[in-house]
Amino acid sequence: LAINSSIGKAFAPSSIAAKHIEISLGASSNAANENSLQLEDLGNVGFVLLAGGTGSRMKAPELKGMPVLHHSLDLFLNRLPAVCEKAGLKGPPIVALVLDPKYQPEYQAIVDKYKGRLAFANPGVERQGSVENGVNKVVELAGNLCTHVAIHDSARPLVTIEEICNVVRDAKEYGAAVLGVPCKATIKESDDGSTVLRTIPRARLWEVHTPQVIEIQMLQKGFEKVTKEGLEVTDDVSIVEAMGETVKLTLGQYTNLKITTPEDMDVASAILDERKVTPIDLLAHE
Repeated sequence: LAINSSIGKAFAPSSIAAKHIEISLGASSNAANENSLQLEDLGNVGFVLLAGGTGSRMKAPELKGMPVLHHSLDLFLNRLPAVCEKAGLKGPPIVALVLDPKYQPEYQAIVDKYKGRLAFANPGVERQGSVENGVNKVVELAGNLCTHVAIHDSARPLVTIEEICNVVRDAKEYGAAVLGVPCKATIKESDDGSTVLRTIPRARLWEVHTPQVIEIQMLQKGFEKVTKEGLEVTDDVSIVEAMGETVKLTLGQYTNLKITTPEDMDVASAILDERKVTPIDLLAHE
């Protein structure tokens, strides 16, 4: 399966007037296959990695020989901090791994290896509860150090450092931001699942990805509002929308796909081959 390197590049990244640092990277360390990156200091951004339904490490689907979850862990704990430090910037101070308690013993050795930087949080009944538990863990361990939190689905192992820095930069300016891409498919609405009710204009539709980055104090107020009013929210920035606050759409890449089928795994593997990214064993990597 061949993947053209231009996938996800059809739209140029959002350019916002903000202080940034550009550094040149070698092909082996540059997951986006770019000559330079506009980096953002992540020293005040905690990360919540949602993996509540990941399952046993021994039975988890593997991407290039490693569980899908490990790709995001490697990115947040190794590759992202290394690139930031090379530019004189700080990486994420804490990653909260939201994982079912029955599977946590299988990952305890990894948490121990990254002690002080990686910690477990228990999942909630719904996504909102899982996110809230993860945010609470970030606040518990980082205190006032973190002003923002980046919430990411472990089923999206292909997000790039460039995308992360862009959405964090937008969130720092607007309070909340979400990665997304313009919808390419024609969307039909049906009220009975059998016949077409109408065609929804595609020009105004965006497919949203993760990370979704939100100011922690704003998100905590949103949790209170959602709980008090019994609101239903479908993703993290929906909480911000319910408060009437602005959410910035940060242009992402189509390659940041969510792995849900075997076919997705094949495409993801081809993308990693194109990027020349070699997965590592987190327990063996030094």
